Amino acid sequence: MSKVNVNKGLEGAVIDTTSVSKVMPEINSLVYRGYPVQDLAENCNFEEVAYLLWNDDLPNASQLEEFTKKERSLRPLSKACLNVIKELPTTTHPMDAIRTAVSFIGCEDTEHWDYEGSDRKRERAMNLLAKIPTAIAAFYRHKMGKEYIEPKTDLSIAENFFHMCFGEVPNKDTIKAFDVSLILYAEHSFNASTFTTRVITSTTSDLYSAVTGGIGALKGPLHGGANEQVMHMMLEVGDPDKAKDWMLQALKDKRKVMGFGHRVYKKGDSRVPTMKKYAQLMADSTGEQKWMKMYDGLAETMIAEKNIYPNLDFPAGPAYYMMGFEIDFFTPIFVMSRITGWAAHIIEQAENNRIIRPLSEYIGHGERKVSK
Repeated sequence: MSKVNVNKGLEGAVIDTTSVSKVMPEINSLVYRGYPVQDLAENCNFEEVAYLLWNDDLPNASQLEEFTKKERSLRPLSKACLNVIKELPTTTHPMDAIRTAVSFIGCEDTEHWDYEGSDRKRERAMNLLAKIPTAIAAFYRHKMGKEYIEPKTDLSIAENFFHMCFGEVPNKDTIKAFDVSLILYAEHSFNASTFTTRVITSTTSDLYSAVTGGIGALKGPLHGGANEQVMHMMLEVGDPDKAKDWMLQALKDKRKVMGFGHRVYKKGDSRVPTMKKYAQLMADSTGEQKWMKMYDGLAETMIAEKNIYPNLDFPAGPAYYMMGFEIDFFTPIFVMSRITGWAAHIIEQAENNRIIRPLSEYIGHGERKVSK
């Protein structure tokens, strides 16, 4: 038998078409439905980008008003769902908590299958877009030993999340920086978690199951969990003046340094300049310049030594830390953003579906008999 060419991790393998987004490493660019993500981050809010991903174009004023009104009406969690969250051990990782909450929200849906088509999937996606921030904030308060704060309907998704977590809405710079992070994290083609949601959808399972699977994939430190590891690394470094030596020693010891490198981008993640700009805005707003000085020291050393550039998680980690979030909630914030991209791919997969079932090359024992 001839040797099969195996693409480990499906690297370089094109398995389907998509109109949701395109990563263009050759020109260091990323577009959502044709719009450069950096333009969307500067000129749109997260709600507009969510609409774009699900409807193929940016909304006009009346469309945005209707979309926003619907999302805000769905924010409250049922008493049963809140009770489930409050029963979770405070030692639970927040990604496990939000995975459990999404699964429970799916249990409350009386229709068990997604045969109804794209409109029904959009309704379920909207339900999760509205409720996931509430569930994350509810567990945030539970973990901190504080009372649950009800969502408001007169605030944006970003503003409402801060209100539910901290009981107040911060200044406009913080809200803008957070909103930009949600836009930048919203979608990124066939990454591991998105591919997971498409695989599950290809079996004609429901959207809640697909999103639950996506959350499981995103939890991994090699994917979404990297933003948490970046901040743990920076806390370990401690001092910007130690950044270069710390990185040199880490490379000498062959440590896995999170927040650097990307399967697709080889000359730098296209989202990084925008996120770094807003991380710097947070440093200017809070006076915590040490994290950005450390950012520069670590990044410059890695680039000089290995020619490996930061990815989005590298500036997002310290940005979220300066906003006041606990480190283990960074990846759940990723979830409240990426539900938009996941849902867009779930809808797209279902519209022209074929079950995803790749082959493998067997390298085990040849056929043998049982002998006793």
